[in-house]
Amino acid sequence: MKTLSVPYIHADSICELEEISGKLDHIHQELINITPWDAFPYKPEIAFAIAYSDHAVFLKFYVEEKHIRAIYSEPNEPVYKDSCVEFFLSFGDEKEYYNFEFNCAGTCLLGFGEERTNRIMGSDELIKSIGFRSSLKPAVNKDSNIGWELTLSIPNNAFQYHQFKTLKGQNCRGNFYKCGDDLPQPHFVVWNNIETPEPDYHRPEFFGSIAFK
Repeated sequence: MKTLSVPYIHADSICELEEISGKLDHIHQELINITPWDAFPYKPEIAFAIAYSDHAVFLKFYVEEKHIRAIYSEPNEPVYKDSCVEFFLSFGDEKEYYNFEFNCAGTCLLGFGEERTNRIMGSDELIKSIGFRSSLKPAVNKDSNIGWELTLSIPNNAFQYHQFKTLKGQNCRGNFYKCGDDLPQPHFVVWNNIETPEPDYHRPEFFGSIAFK
């Protein structure tokens, strides 16, 4: 099982996402580079950096892939069919977990629950409180990858079923993913390995350890 120590950075509630994005560029990057399912061998280049402040979790994904797609623009639409990155998190030993899913344009799907089915979906208002900054680097030629980055500011109140003033000292479990169900090369790439016959991200038994130091 992988372990991840999330550093604290000073960032007040009015910090611009551009400033946060720059801070994350100087934090250790973790790779999302495991393709657990033989039927889906394609693996884009993916890394992420994560930190937190008194007010929010900050997450930046760095992606290079052959194709990109951003069809969905409304909260809780199936962004996993687009060029998508995901962050799942549970607190302590709780069975319930949050799933934050974003396409490359920043559209978010947010749920909470114990398993894939019967999830409680986040409200439009809550989802709109999540800040994002997306940037695109076009391919140099037809054979090169398209690069994109997504910086996220997830406020503490997005974890709406948990009441805390700060994440400091929280020992959590979670995973980070990249997918693109409807892309020309569908793919399912994970940070912490998942051992199931078919692609399934909603498997908290395969979460890694995440500590907010």
